[in-house]
Amino acid sequence: MTCYDRRDLGLLLLRLGTGGVLAAHGAQKLFGWFGGGGIEATGQFMESVGYRPGRESATAAGLAEAGGGVLLAMGLATPAAGASAAGAMAGAAAVHAPNGFFAQSGGYEYAATLGLTAAGLAITGPGRLSLDHALGHTANRGWMVPAALAAVAAATAVVVGLRNQRLRREKEGEQQALFGA
Repeated sequence: MTCYDRRDLGLLLLRLGTGGVLAAHGAQKLFGWFGGGGIEATGQFMESVGYRPGRESATAAGLAEAGGGVLLAMGLATPAAGASAAGAMAGAAAVHAPNGFFAQSGGYEYAATLGLTAAGLAITGPGRLSLDHALGHTANRGWMVPAALAAVAAATAVVVGLRNQRLRREKEGEQQALFGA
């Protein structure tokens, strides 16, 4: 008989809640579900906030959120799932950072909370009430945690860095045009 303790139940609740929210958020981008814009509208938004090309950026963000969320909820490939979701949320936080911290003023509080929870689940693991556990942790090895987090952190740094450079160049161009430099 297998006995689950409260940590397993707690991890299950965290995975289901966080994974469900992330999956729904990604489905808004990918399919237009739950009042979302789908790929076209999300791609236009991505372009407007400096993530180019927009359609590809919307697809990547939607897949990271929806795929990472579903995998987190199931407790499958937890290091990769949590890392990918955390990376997508870091990209979202970069968009909201100029508005401050709190979500009520358009800040990055929501994205940071989802991203940190996803990263925490990647590090902690899914618990015994998970597919990873049922499958003998073949996609949840200890070495996978730093590998997944490092790979996603590097990719996210590049993507956000390129976005920030693009936005700076555009702002400088606008200022030059405004002041006739």
